[in-house]
Amino acid sequence: MIGFIVNPIAGMGGKVALKGTDGVVHEAIKRGAEPVSPEIAIKFLRNLRSQPVFLTASGKMGGFYLNEAGFEHRIVYETGKETTAEDTKNAVREMKRSGADIMVFVGGDGTARDVVSMLAHDMPILGIPSGVKMYSSCFAYSPEQAAAMADAFVEGRASFKEAEILDIDEDAYRRGEFSVKLYGTARVPYIEGALQSAKAEYSGGDEESAKEEIAEYIAEEMEPDVLYIIGAGSTTSAIARKIGQEKTLLGIDAYMNGERIAEDLDERSILGLLDTYPNVRLIISPIGAQGFIFGRGNQQISPEVLRRIGKENVIIVSTPGKMAFTPELHVYTGDADTDESFKGYARILTGYGRWKMKKVI
Repeated sequence: MIGFIVNPIAGMGGKVALKGTDGVVHEAIKRGAEPVSPEIAIKFLRNLRSQPVFLTASGKMGGFYLNEAGFEHRIVYETGKETTAEDTKNAVREMKRSGADIMVFVGGDGTARDVVSMLAHDMPILGIPSGVKMYSSCFAYSPEQAAAMADAFVEGRASFKEAEILDIDEDAYRRGEFSVKLYGTARVPYIEGALQSAKAEYSGGDEESAKEEIAEYIAEEMEPDVLYIIGAGSTTSAIARKIGQEKTLLGIDAYMNGERIAEDLDERSILGLLDTYPNVRLIISPIGAQGFIFGRGNQQISPEVLRRIGKENVIIVSTPGKMAFTPELHVYTGDADTDESFKGYARILTGYGRWKMKKVI
């Protein structure tokens, strides 16, 4: 039997530039955020080929979606109108008591922490990505691939890997302070090409020199009267420093003619800038080891934003060290047409005028 739990607020802070949802769900709603977990839960269920029996929580923590998708299930935990991390922990405990063989959850790193805190290594887990960041390696790349792994588990075809459960202090993250902490490990079912890696950081003299080279090249190539939207990360921050400007380390800023004209942008603000400035370049850097260019940590860059900017105006930058440990790049915006438009090969700027080709899958 599959234990199935959905964090109904996971990921709501992404498009509105809150860099997470823990403790700020009301602010996210105030900014116009909408739930993203329901659609992801339904995508997972509708891509399952097997017909497992589910144990779950009531309503929007599981039962609602299983009803809609027509799966046999049993409610083992009743939730209230608003749900908390304690509901996740209590629901996991009840599913474990009721005989679950694997715990499948829709959420982000915080949800993964809550799940693992109640299980240790008693049973495998599988994360369906719905958070803002998802640095842990217990997550499938997408709900469709999570369904493939769940099918493999049910049918006895899955091998297993040890996954790291990582998370950050979201309050510090919103202040631009970045520190990832290991909270434990868990067993996860595994099939080739479906499970993401844990986020990795790269540092050292060669890496810093590469960032400076990238920054110098971009600064020299910047065109007058062109809007440059620059994504999060230390590599992109070096570009802002090179032109003598501040940069929101973990956010998205906009620059024109050597000046920062907007900072820590959300989706709505980016779309507003695109209404005003027709000539745009988007500069982003992939997440180390995971390889995501869109869909993890930068949900402000939504499918609509990408359609309006155009693939031809996206510049990907990364140090050689990061690329050496990033086998391929990934895009998962939730919009199949947008994702498909980026598939194939992409050029990555890795130094001063040096480019590397990397496959986007």
